[in-house]
Amino acid sequence: MPQVVRPRFAVLHGTHPAAPLPQRFRSLADRAAVEVLHRAARVLVASLPVLTDRLVEALYEQEPGYRAAIDSDRAEVWQEVHHSLRHNVGSLIQPREFRDAAHRTSRWIGEIRAEQGVPLDAVLHAFRMGGAMVWQDLVDETARRDPDDVRLLVHVAADVWNFVDEHCGIVADAYRQAERRLSWRRENQQRLMVAALLDGTARIADVGEAAAMLGLPEQGRYAVLAVASVRSGGPQQPAPARPRVTLPTALPPDAVPHAAPAAGPDGPPYAAPATPLWHTGPDAEFAILRLTGEPGDPGELHAIADALDAPAGTRAGIGSAVEGLAALGDARRLAETALRACPAAGGTVVLDEHLPDALVVSSPALGSALADRVLGPLDRLDPSDRDVILETLTAWLDADGSAQRAGARLYCHRNTVLNRLRRFEQLTGRCLTRPRDAVEVSLALAARRLLGA
Repeated sequence: MPQVVRPRFAVLHGTHPAAPLPQRFRSLADRAAVEVLHRAARVLVASLPVLTDRLVEALYEQEPGYRAAIDSDRAEVWQEVHHSLRHNVGSLIQPREFRDAAHRTSRWIGEIRAEQGVPLDAVLHAFRMGGAMVWQDLVDETARRDPDDVRLLVHVAADVWNFVDEHCGIVADAYRQAERRLSWRRENQQRLMVAALLDGTARIADVGEAAAMLGLPEQGRYAVLAVASVRSGGPQQPAPARPRVTLPTALPPDAVPHAAPAAGPDGPPYAAPATPLWHTGPDAEFAILRLTGEPGDPGELHAIADALDAPAGTRAGIGSAVEGLAALGDARRLAETALRACPAAGGTVVLDEHLPDALVVSSPALGSALADRVLGPLDRLDPSDRDVILETLTAWLDADGSAQRAGARLYCHRNTVLNRLRRFEQLTGRCLTRPRDAVEVSLALAARRLLGA
C-alpha cells in the first residue's frame, strides 16, 4: 500500500523516492530525534519477549475478538505478535532492511486472521494497541536515560504513527482479499454441494457435512421448486431462458391452517421455505425449499405456490415433500415432473394436486399412445368441429359431470352440451358414464394438452 506521508527517518537512512523531492535543510533537532529514537528502539529489540508478553496479555484483556484465539492457542498468537514486533520495531532502526519483511508479516497476519474469522476491527485494534505500547515504551526508555530527550521524540511522532497507519492499511487490504477468496471458495463449495444433493450424487457420508455447510437440518422436510420460461418451440422444447423467481421468506398465519409454529410456542405459526439455495440445470433452475408445516398437510406447498413472485410467462413446478437431505435427488425429479405438467403458457403446478397429469408426463410415449387410441377418431373431423367437442368434453369434466355448469361456462344450453357428448361417444365408442372410460378420456385429454399428442 503506498505510504501517504514518507517517514523522515527513512530519508535519513538512504531510501530514495521514485521522484526527487525538493531539497530542504534538515535541522539538527531532526538528526538528534532520530538518534534518540534509534537508541530507545534498540532497547525494545533487546526486550522483545517481555514486550510480547505484555501485548498478548493486553489483547486478552481488552480485545474480545482475540480472546478465543488466545484461549485456543496462546503460543501461536505469541509467536505472531513477536514476529510482527520484531520486524516493525526493526523497521524503526533499519527501514531498508526490514521494510519488505514487515510488510510481508502484516499481510500474513491479515490473511490468517481472516481465515480464522477474527473480526477485522479486532485485528486493526490489535495493531494500534501494539503501536501505542511501542510508542509508550520508546518514551519511557528515553525518559529513563535522559528526560530532556523526550521532547526530541515529538519530531518523529508523526512518522511512527504514519508507520502504524500504513501497516493497518496493509493488514486491512490483505484481510479483505483473503475474505473474498474464502467467500468465493465457500460459495463454490456450496454450489457444488447443492448440485450433488439435487442430482442425487452426494454420498451418504457427506450429507452431514452438507447439512452443516448449508445450515439445514439433515433430517428435515424438504421439497424442490423447478422454474423455467414458457416453451418457445412447442411443448417439448426446452426453455431458452430461465427467470428468477422470488420465494417468500414467511407465510401469513392463515395461509397454512395446520402449520407448526416456527418461532417458539408463543410465536405466530409460519410455514415457509428458508432462504432458498438455487441450482441451474440444463433446462431449468431448482431451489431447495425447507418445509416447517405439519407432515402430510398439502396446504403448505399450495401456500408457497400462491406466494411465489414470478415474472409473467414463468413455468414453475413444486414437487412432493421428502424426508431428509439425502432424498433431495428424488425431490428434484418430482419437481421436474411437476414442471412438465405446467401449461405451455405458464403457471405453477403443485405435483400433489396434479397427480393424473404427472402420470401422463412421466411416460410421454404411453401418454401419446393413449391420446391416439381414445381421441384419434376425432382427428377425422374438421378441426373446428373437433375443437368444439374437445372443449365441451373438457368443460364437462371440469364441472364434475354437470351439463348445466358446463353449459354456463361455454355460454350454451345444457342440451347442447349433452348432444356434443353423445356425438363424442358415438365417434369414439366410449361411454362417459362408465368409470374406466371416463378415466381414460380424462388422461387422454391431459396427454393432448401437455404433450401435444
